[in-house]
Amino acid sequence: MKYKRILLKLSGESLMGEKQYGIDEKRLNEYATQIKDIADKGIQIGIVIGGGNIFRGLSGAAQGFDRIKGDQMGMLATVINSLALSSALTSIGVKTRVLTAIRMEPVGEYYRREYAIECMEKGEVTIFSCGTGNPFFTTDTGSSLRAIEIKADVMLKGTRVDGIYTADPEKDPTATKFNDITYDEIYRRGLKVMDLTATTMCKENNMPIIVFDMDTPGNLKKVVEGENIGTLVHN
Repeated sequence: MKYKRILLKLSGESLMGEKQYGIDEKRLNEYATQIKDIADKGIQIGIVIGGGNIFRGLSGAAQGFDRIKGDQMGMLATVINSLALSSALTSIGVKTRVLTAIRMEPVGEYYRREYAIECMEKGEVTIFSCGTGNPFFTTDTGSSLRAIEIKADVMLKGTRVDGIYTADPEKDPTATKFNDITYDEIYRRGLKVMDLTATTMCKENNMPIIVFDMDTPGNLKKVVEGENIGTLVHN
């Protein structure tokens, strides 16, 4: 295996699968199976999941919600997704730990960096919820922060596209894919890989990112084994 410890970022929207809202059990179980495959190989795994399938603070603010309360609602949405993934993993024999950036025992345990690393070293898939615990920060920034804190070898951003393109491939048929790209090039081209705060944190802390298609079963294992799928972002 190419990587020993990873931070996997999953989007809340991808958990919707074929549904318009909420959690698609089929997609959830597919993700759990892929995660089990690499956990069984001894990879230490931290996971951050977004909450966009349930509530997104920014779009809530556009509809009249107070931005801070909207972001707090979004953080709670990530907890629901984290519990769902934890449950799906537990049901197939994977030990998990849900840590929250906001105190809410007994739903999850309060995040501490040293404790998180201990859990991963014991072979528990450790799920970080509530983003950074602060409003105005996305779960992309939350995952960048956690990846850096736990000293992950790489941040894997699982999406529904197979990498980073010159434009949105779902809208522009002429868009071409990058096998690898630098952070500076992302800034220069104005590509929306993650929000700028998250991208800058990874750049400044030399945290490589691989953007890949998580919706194709088996891809997570291929990435961890070092197969050249997806797009590598680096300095």
